[in-house]
Amino acid sequence: MPTRREMLGFMGATAAVLALGCRGFAGAPPCIVRPEQMEGPYFVADRPARADIRAEPSDGSMQPGVPLEVTFRVHRIEGTSCLPLPGMVVDLWHCDAFGVYSGVRDPMFNTRDKRFLRGYQRTDGNGVAKFLTIYPGWYPGRTVHLHFKIRSRPPSWFGYDFTSQIYFDESITDDVHQQAPYQSRGRRTVLNHQDGIFRRGGDRLMLPVAPAGDGYAGTFDIGLRI
Repeated sequence: MPTRREMLGFMGATAAVLALGCRGFAGAPPCIVRPEQMEGPYFVADRPARADIRAEPSDGSMQPGVPLEVTFRVHRIEGTSCLPLPGMVVDLWHCDAFGVYSGVRDPMFNTRDKRFLRGYQRTDGNGVAKFLTIYPGWYPGRTVHLHFKIRSRPPSWFGYDFTSQIYFDESITDDVHQQAPYQSRGRRTVLNHQDGIFRRGGDRLMLPVAPAGDGYAGTFDIGLRI
């Protein structure tokens, strides 16, 4: 079941999944409509524009963990065509290896003056935004996940806004969480199928990852009806 702090967030309407043949640029992947999910209470509007979100901006310290490269490919659906969507703002944020978020006050921690594992990028001419982060840890009540938001304007609450979450294959998470520093947290208590938020479309929000250097890399394709 979702925790109280997750239920404080906004629950978006669930969209149907649809794969369309892409037209608009060579070699384009399927244009996939993903379901929206709740934002949760931990989105922070004051966050840095950067691709590498591992560092804490105030002192340059790096968050420990297995490296994870996440590539978003954002497209606009027009009829049966799928076109790259440049200039969109993509936010990515998540907890650290110990289940702690930056930028917030929680009953278990106070990190309001921190901005580690937060950032945003604008999609390029091919609709691509890349982030370098770490594989997320876990906290009670939730499975392992990332949060993301795609908006038409960075600091504004107006215009287009799509919010959801990203999940991982259980076997990959098990392998990662047996490594330092994750293993100090012990075994996670909630798996994907036990998570109430995951059960509302999480199987359509999986990030396929593959080994890359010392960590993993994955590409997340998404089509938006704007």
